[in-house]
Amino acid sequence: MIKPVAYRRKLEGKSNAHLIAFDDGREYVVKFFQAGFEKTLPNEWVAYCLARYLGLPVPFSRLVEIPEDFAAMIPDCDQFTATQFQFASLYVPNCLDGHQVTDVSGIVNAETLAGIILLDYWLGNRDRTRKNILLQEASMDIYHLWIIDHAEIFGSYNWEIESIGNLPTGLRKSSAQRLMAAFVEKEEAFNEQLELIQTIPIFLIEEIVSTIPDDWMVTKEEKKAIVTELLRRRKKVLPKLLPRYIKKVYRPLHE
Repeated sequence: MIKPVAYRRKLEGKSNAHLIAFDDGREYVVKFFQAGFEKTLPNEWVAYCLARYLGLPVPFSRLVEIPEDFAAMIPDCDQFTATQFQFASLYVPNCLDGHQVTDVSGIVNAETLAGIILLDYWLGNRDRTRKNILLQEASMDIYHLWIIDHAEIFGSYNWEIESIGNLPTGLRKSSAQRLMAAFVEKEEAFNEQLELIQTIPIFLIEEIVSTIPDDWMVTKEEKKAIVTELLRRRKKVLPKLLPRYIKKVYRPLHE
C-alpha cells in the first residue's frame, strides 16, 4: 500500500479534503472519516466503484492508510475520527471546475456524459453542481470532463436507513447536467446506459458494498439497504424517470 510522504494543502469544500503526495510519485485528494459526515467515505467508495465499472471519467481512487504521526500535521486533524483507511482520489492537474469555464465548444469524452447523468439519478446524487465537474483543456475551448465528489449520493453525507429508501424520484435542476446533456449527440445513448446499469450483476453490487471498511461504521443493515435501494432504483425509478428527462431536458436542448 502506498504511503504519504508530503502534505500539500487543504482543498475547498465542506468534505475537509486534503492534497497529499505519496511514495508512488503522485498526489491524491484524501478525505478523512469525521463525525457529522459519517457516510462521506462509504458514499465515495460505492460511487467510485460503480462509475469505474461503467467506464465513466472518475479519477482513479483507492483506500490509503495515513499514519497517526503524519495525520497530526494536517490542519483540522482534530475533526478526524481514527480509522484504518481513508479515501484517496488521484489529483488531476491543470483543471478548472465548471464555474470557472465560460465557453465550452466540445467535450472529447462526450460518449460518457449520458452515463454520468444516469449514474447521478441512480445514486440519488443531489450534488452534481458545476463545482463537481472538472474540465481539463484538450485544445482551445475543448475539454476532457471528469466527475468528482460523490459524498452526497443517497441523498446525504450522513444518511440513515429511514431516508435511503425515500430518495427523490423526480427531475432536478442541475446546470452541470444541462451542460453535459448539450453534448450528448444521440438520445439513444441514455437507453444504452440504462441497459448497462440494469445488467450490472447483483453479486458485483453486493461485493462492492461489502468492501466498505468495517470501521467506517456502516452496519450490516445499512449495507443491505444500499444494495436494496440500488436494485430498486435501477428497476423501478430509472425506467420511469428517463423518458421524462429526455422529453423535458434533453430534447429542448437539441431542438
